[in-house]
Amino acid sequence: MTGANRGIGRAIVDEALHRGAQRVYAAMRRPVPHPDARVIPLPLDVTDTAQVQALADRVVELDMLVNNAGVSVLDDLGERSVLEQHLAVNLFGPYAVTQTLLPHLLLSRGTVVNVLSLASLASVPVMPAYSISKAAAYSLTQSQRGLLAPQGVRVHAVLAGPVDTDMVRDLPVLKADPASVARAIFDGVAAGAEDIFPDPLSASIEPGWATGPIRTLEQANAALLRAAA
Repeated sequence: MTGANRGIGRAIVDEALHRGAQRVYAAMRRPVPHPDARVIPLPLDVTDTAQVQALADRVVELDMLVNNAGVSVLDDLGERSVLEQHLAVNLFGPYAVTQTLLPHLLLSRGTVVNVLSLASLASVPVMPAYSISKAAAYSLTQSQRGLLAPQGVRVHAVLAGPVDTDMVRDLPVLKADPASVARAIFDGVAAGAEDIFPDPLSASIEPGWATGPIRTLEQANAALLRAAA
């Protein structure tokens, strides 16, 4: 998984170990040792093409890829470079990592989990560049679902509300505990939920989601792909 050093990423690593994972690749910009020998720290800046490509050789086998690395900076859309930074990490990062590790996932008929945000669905005005990048990443996730499902790879979106991490620590809103979010992510994957709402705030919009207009339209669009095959 990417972004494994803290917050949700570290909680997902711990939850994977708790659930009996035999090996966890913990990719982060500055790798740190883990007390559990099953954890293999890997250096990874998702914007570094060479480091991303090196994953293909470092990873032996893979059942689940969790794209969690992200960036969030308060902005007002006044600087194009800030938007580009968010897109580089939050959109092109998971795209590049998934494409690089896709041969492993095809072999295992594995799972991709893209950790996104409710900001994917409704922009947060004080974080517009983040919101735009997460909305784009949700569209990427939907596209990956349609394209990879026939090849046996499942793709999940985690549509989380505010979580108590460094990224949103200064926002004056109620935040969920990373450990509880990690548990909900694994539970959602096990249940086959393509869109996972892992905290009380996001869970409040889950009722009716599976049959709502967004999911209905996504499924109709996916049918076009099957018809063209």
